[in-house]
Amino acid sequence: MNRRTATRRSFLKMSAALGAAPWIVPSSVFGANAPSNRVNVAHLGVGGRASALIGMFVQHDDVQIVALCDCFRNRREDMREKLNAKYGGDVVKAYADFREVLARDDIDAVVIATPDHWHVPLAVAAARAGKDMYVEKPLGVSMPWAERLRSELKTARRVFQYGTQQRSAARFRVACELVRNGYIGEIQRVEAWCPDMSTQFDGFTVKPYGSTEPSEPPEGFDYDMWLGPAPEKPYTVDRCTPLGAYHIYDYALGFIAGWGAHPLDIAQWGLGRDHTSPVYYAGTGEIPAGGLCDSVESWDVHCEYEDGLPMRFMGSRVAEPVVSAYRKWVDHGTTFFGSDGWVSVDRSGMVTSDPRLADIKLTPNEVHLKVSAGQERDFIDCVKSREETINPLESAIRSDAISHLSDLAIRVNRPIRWDPRRERVDGDRRAARRLWRSLRAPWNLKKPMITEGWEA
Repeated sequence: MNRRTATRRSFLKMSAALGAAPWIVPSSVFGANAPSNRVNVAHLGVGGRASALIGMFVQHDDVQIVALCDCFRNRREDMREKLNAKYGGDVVKAYADFREVLARDDIDAVVIATPDHWHVPLAVAAARAGKDMYVEKPLGVSMPWAERLRSELKTARRVFQYGTQQRSAARFRVACELVRNGYIGEIQRVEAWCPDMSTQFDGFTVKPYGSTEPSEPPEGFDYDMWLGPAPEKPYTVDRCTPLGAYHIYDYALGFIAGWGAHPLDIAQWGLGRDHTSPVYYAGTGEIPAGGLCDSVESWDVHCEYEDGLPMRFMGSRVAEPVVSAYRKWVDHGTTFFGSDGWVSVDRSGMVTSDPRLADIKLTPNEVHLKVSAGQERDFIDCVKSREETINPLESAIRSDAISHLSDLAIRVNRPIRWDPRRERVDGDRRAARRLWRSLRAPWNLKKPMITEGWEA
C-alpha cells in the first residue's frame, strides 16, 4: 500500500471519527424548531473540505443552510440542488459573488471554507456585515491580516469558531486534561507532527509538483474571483485544484500550516497557552525548485516558549523515526513529555507511557476543559448564547503563528525570535517584512466590506 493510499484511508477514518455526519435532515427541521429558533447559515466555498462541512451543518435541526457561494458554477449549482432536495423546497440560493451573500440581512452566520488566502479577507467582510463566522483552518497567509481580523471582530462583537475539529473529540480533551492536571508531572518538552507534501505527490496532473503550462480556465469558473487578493498568475490545470490551493505559496503556507494547525492547536490547548506562542524558532526545510508548488515540502523546526519549554514541530518524513522510537507510528499527532511519563494523542486514539492514565477520573476541583459535541455544534450553540467557542480567534491566531514563524525561519535560513506580547519579530526587520502580504487590486482599494485601511 503506497503512502498516498494509506493517507487517504486514514483521512476517511478521521472524518468519521470527528463527526463528518451523513446528510440526514431530521423531521423536526419543519417542526418546533422552524423557523424562528433556527440559525440561518451561508457557506462560502463548496468544493473539497467545504462539502464535508456542509454535511456536518445540515444534520442539525436548528440550522438552515440558505445560501452557497463558489467560483465554480457547477459546484454551487449541484450543491444547491442537492440541499434543496433534502429540504424539500427552494430554500437554498447559489451565488457567484460573496458580497451578495453578505448583503442578505436574513443570514446569521457564514462558514468560510475557501482556499486559505481568502479566509481572513472573507472573515473581515463577514464581521463588517454583522455575521458570525466559522473559519476553516489554517487562519490565513499573512499574520498582520489576522491582527486586523481581531480588531474587526472586537468592534463587531461577532462569534468566531476555528475549524480545527480536534478539540471537539473526547480523546484530545482527555489527553489535554491529563497534561493540565499534572498527571505526567512537570512538562519537559512537546512534539507535534503531521503529513508533509510527499503524501500528495501522486495527486497532481503533472507529478510531482504540478503543471506550469498555461491553459484556459474551464467554462463556468470565475478565475479572477478565485485569485482574489492573490497575485495574478496564468491558469494551469493544477493551479486551482485542492492540491494547488494547499501547496502554492500564493494561496497557502502548505501543510506546515494546513495540516500543522491540528497538532499545534492541541499542543497549545494542552499547555494552556492559547494566549501566547513560542518565542524562538530554528530549523530546516525543503522547498521544491520546480513545478507550481513552492511551499515548504518537509520540515524540522525547534521552538521554545518564553519559560524555556521546547517543542519540536515536524513533517511526517522527519517525524517517523522519531515517533516510532516510543510509540506505534501514526502520521500526525501531539506528544507531551513530563517528568513522570508521557501522553500522545492523534485521531486514532490516545497512547500513554502508563496504561493506567487512561482510566483516571478527574475530581470536581481539577481543570475540566470544555466538552463539545462537535465543532459545528459548539459554534451554533455559541451563536445562540453569544458565549466563547471552544476554538476562539485568539487560539487560532496564536497557534497559526507557530506555522508562520516556522515557515519564516526556514525561508530566511536563520533563527527567528518572536515577541508574543507585541506580536513582532525581534531584531530582524528584513524577516519581519516577509510576514506581510499585499492584496491584489481591486481588493487592496478602500472597499468598505474588505480592505479599507489594510495597506501598510
